[in-house]
Amino acid sequence: MDFLFAETTMAATFSFILMLIAYKLSHIRKFHISVMVSCIVVDVAMPFYLYFNRDWYGRLIDGGEILNFLLWMHIGLVITVYTLYVMQVIEGKKLLKGIGNRENHHAQAKGLILARALMIFCGALLYEKKEVINAAVSLTG
Repeated sequence: MDFLFAETTMAATFSFILMLIAYKLSHIRKFHISVMVSCIVVDVAMPFYLYFNRDWYGRLIDGGEILNFLLWMHIGLVITVYTLYVMQVIEGKKLLKGIGNRENHHAQAKGLILARALMIFCGALLYEKKEVINAAVSLTG
């Protein structure tokens, strides 16, 4: 259950809860847009944070986790979420100009919320405590 309290899981879950609130309060445009942009920034910044603060080479290459199905499913969900973000921004900009389709934006939002929830869950399952990773690396090397 440690994975639920990892700093990355908690940050992603907090931003997800904010996203749900902004989804429900979409009629308050300034709040909705600012929260959604903040969620996008968090999701784009997270891989950089993980890259600079985790031993990815040791875990993926030395530990052999590069062949883990859950890892590739998580990467696929990340790509899906990023793609939906682009589609949402394009449709949102059209809506602000008065030429967009609210139903498309709303349907994309439902898919985005589902994909993001799955992405956060998969990422949480991939979490390992540093002690476990260090012990595995010391056993192999």
